Amino acid sequence: MSRFGSERFREIVFLVIGASTPVGILAVNGSAFIMQHLSQFAIGIAVCALISGLSLNGLTAWVVLGRAERFAPQLFAEYRIWLVCAAVLIVLLTAGVGAYLTYLSMQRPDQLPNLYAVLTALWLLFLPVLLTFVARKLNGVHSRTEPAAAQGEVAVRES
Repeated sequence: MSRFGSERFREIVFLVIGASTPVGILAVNGSAFIMQHLSQFAIGIAVCALISGLSLNGLTAWVVLGRAERFAPQLFAEYRIWLVCAAVLIVLLTAGVGAYLTYLSMQRPDQLPNLYAVLTALWLLFLPVLLTFVARKLNGVHSRTEPAAAQGEVAVRES
């Protein structure tokens, strides 16, 4: 490692160590303020959960629909309106349930940390990741079979 790289690394380490205490103090004080005013923050946190659910699940639905269109284009073309409506309904429903459960879990500061709040947050994070993973796996299966079909077409054209 060069002298410059070693000095740069040391500066970054000292910066991280030096900044961790003030950031920790701000985080603890911010958390304490929120806990003292939890009832006022509950609606805002639920709205943030709704927006987060709509954006994460909406993006995931968009990716899944795009992959479904590539994986089964004829089926997708025939049922496009139904699939899009189902996707919109699922996104709205999951985001709404997530926001509602978040609101319910933030009602009593003496019950925090709340198992339901943690499970709701994990669900809001896990669902889009799971759907994206499944969509990528479906796309991977399709893309592996596609070159073989394309090679078959080339062989037919050449003969």
